[in-house]
Amino acid sequence: MDNEQPHQELVKCVVVGDTAVGKTRLICARACNKHVSLSQLLTTHVPTVWAIDQYRIYKDVLERSWEVVDGVNVSLRLWDTFGDHEKDRRFAYGRSDVVLLCFSITNPVSLRNCKVMWYPEIRRFCPQTPVLLVGCKNDQRYMYRDEAYLSFFRDKSPFVRPTRKTDLVMPDQARAIAKELGVYYYETSVFTYYGVNEVFENAIRAALMARRQQRFWMTNLKKVQRPLLQAPFRPPKPPPAEVWVGASTYDDNMVSLHTNQAHTDVIFVAGSVGFSAHRFLLAAASPALLRLLLTDLTIPSGGDMGARSSSETSMVSTFGESTIGDFNEDTEYLIRVDNYKPTRVWDQIKRRSSCQVLPSDARRVGVSRELNHPAFQSIRIEECEGLDHKGRPTSSVQTVITLSKLVTPQAMQQCLQFLYTGTIDSRFCDLQEIRQAAEFLDLPELLVFVSNIQAHEEFINTDLKQQFKKAVRNRLHELCLGQGLFSDVVFQLEDGSLLAHRALLMARCDMMRAMFSGDFRESSSKVIHFPGVKQDTFRRLLTYLYTDEIPAFPPSSTPQHCLDLLELANRLCLPRLVHLVERNVVNQMEARIAASNASNPGNGGDTPLEMPGNTDVVEDCLCLVEPCKLHNADQLADWCMSYLCSNYNKICKTSPKLLKSLHPDNQAYLSEHRWPPVWYLKDYDYYQKCALEREKEEKPLKSLKRSRNNSGCLCFTGKSRRSGGERPPSLFVPGGPGSVGGGSMRGGAVVAGNGNGSMALSVPIIGGAEMAEGGV
Repeated sequence: MDNEQPHQELVKCVVVGDTAVGKTRLICARACNKHVSLSQLLTTHVPTVWAIDQYRIYKDVLERSWEVVDGVNVSLRLWDTFGDHEKDRRFAYGRSDVVLLCFSITNPVSLRNCKVMWYPEIRRFCPQTPVLLVGCKNDQRYMYRDEAYLSFFRDKSPFVRPTRKTDLVMPDQARAIAKELGVYYYETSVFTYYGVNEVFENAIRAALMARRQQRFWMTNLKKVQRPLLQAPFRPPKPPPAEVWVGASTYDDNMVSLHTNQAHTDVIFVAGSVGFSAHRFLLAAASPALLRLLLTDLTIPSGGDMGARSSSETSMVSTFGESTIGDFNEDTEYLIRVDNYKPTRVWDQIKRRSSCQVLPSDARRVGVSRELNHPAFQSIRIEECEGLDHKGRPTSSVQTVITLSKLVTPQAMQQCLQFLYTGTIDSRFCDLQEIRQAAEFLDLPELLVFVSNIQAHEEFINTDLKQQFKKAVRNRLHELCLGQGLFSDVVFQLEDGSLLAHRALLMARCDMMRAMFSGDFRESSSKVIHFPGVKQDTFRRLLTYLYTDEIPAFPPSSTPQHCLDLLELANRLCLPRLVHLVERNVVNQMEARIAASNASNPGNGGDTPLEMPGNTDVVEDCLCLVEPCKLHNADQLADWCMSYLCSNYNKICKTSPKLLKSLHPDNQAYLSEHRWPPVWYLKDYDYYQKCALEREKEEKPLKSLKRSRNNSGCLCFTGKSRRSGGERPPSLFVPGGPGSVGGGSMRGGAVVAGNGNGSMALSVPIIGGAEMAEGGV
């Protein structure tokens, strides 16, 4: 069919080049006006000509075959060819108006063939036809390091390898070939769509310029410009390294603290069963238990918890015969029954305890107090015997709290589990018993928790559990860490000392567990020496162990202050703490960058050579990168390296001494991964130079036209031409002037093939030359 319209120019464009350089994909991207995905680009290449016939019936493709270029209606006819050197392509070259000579930027051999094989063939069949040298796969100059691109080849055959830097053709190399051949040079990418419309639009200009020399009387071709310059493609800025924080193990550690029962210092006796616990955690989890544990047993007082003299005889009467029987293996055996000789209850308690060796306790052994409370009968301080972690007999001071019969052993077990973990297991106890125990023990959170289960509203318990855990952590930080309540170990630091609790440290840190439970001196020592560690650093470490969070560094501090904490976290094998410090430091530096950019809008890198960056952040990154690698803070080191790579030009100007102080391997990495890359900076300078030269060449022509229009000869005086702004230069630099020659007009939309590897298609030219600096 013939879609030719009046005053319309038909341009036949032939695309040639080696096989697998990207000719067909370039034509498809232009015809369909679509980007090509990474998965499509990496599919196995099939060396065939694009099946053009199936697109002849599509209206949108036919409509794209018409376009206006410099005021001229143009219909572009694209001819795809085989890349086989032995094929006969003379039919495709016949009556061609412009030829695109393509090569792959990832294949230097294809560029060499353009000079040795393809250009002589073109000149043999088309001696006067304009030629444009086109570099395809421009995106590979930065994609060869992309993780998504590299991961595709890991599952492939070892014979299929990704592109390497040594495979790339740099712009100056291709431009040198273009200059030697005397043709224009452009680059394209069907992945980023860079230069796709531009190369065909400038191909049309080259064809129309050649046609205008033979048809000088045609007025519609007088406004056609010569092919425009193409600004260099700036690779997209690499994204900053992500800082990932590992999953929290705090809940699992609290479960371990509850089940292992190391260094317990309080025993609840419910009936004939006893349960060991930790005073510091009970005090943080329940205000009522805090008041009970802080009761002064040496001073009698009246009220609900009034004291009266107590004796072992009264305690025996309280237990009665319930001390005899079989016990559940999940409970604590505080009382051992001798079938032949009954023993007194307190003697049995002294011979059984889950605690290990503890230093001297401030509690007075032997004091006791009976309480007028519905849940608690008495509280007593006793020296209990037990076994340590190696099975050796030992003794420890225990606070023994006797519960009334209103609290069953099963209910008390679930109450303690809730205080430690925020959950209960209703399979081992009736909910009504747990609710009754929670009411008498003054545990409002547990009471609401059980009530929601009974009302079949368990979904409310999720938020309740999180709020309870958060409250317990806050009270642990305030009471136990801040005030040192019920502490049993002292850490002697470089500039002071801090109190802590062995049981929690052992549950939260494997190194602490090994230190306190092994054959080290610290396992039985009251004071632990940490040389070279400052008090502020160790307090941040304890804050993490107690609350699973770290306090923010003060605004006046520099990111370098984190190095002491990173060193200590790496020393104690706490990877999550390292991640939290890394995220804290990165957030602080990003906030400084955002504040600097907000106060200095011109610091955003408006020109291609001015990159955003904060001088102070650059210096901090230079000081942090190597110590972070030393202390296994790899994520922070990667973020610093990424930021330094993106601001390499600023580093060279502001901090050359710090840059030279880095390890040679780090210097080489920064130079290799700098952004923008060196080849872009060179091309941008060359582009600016060519643009200035072209501007100087066009000024005399404009002044000459104005003088002709103002001449006094009436025969050649006409209406003044419309004054229109010059189109901005396009992207990338030509290698030299293109050869011009004859061309012929042909009517109709032709799709032809002669069996020699050539076919034709009518496709449009969309838009003008655009500044394309895009990314993935």
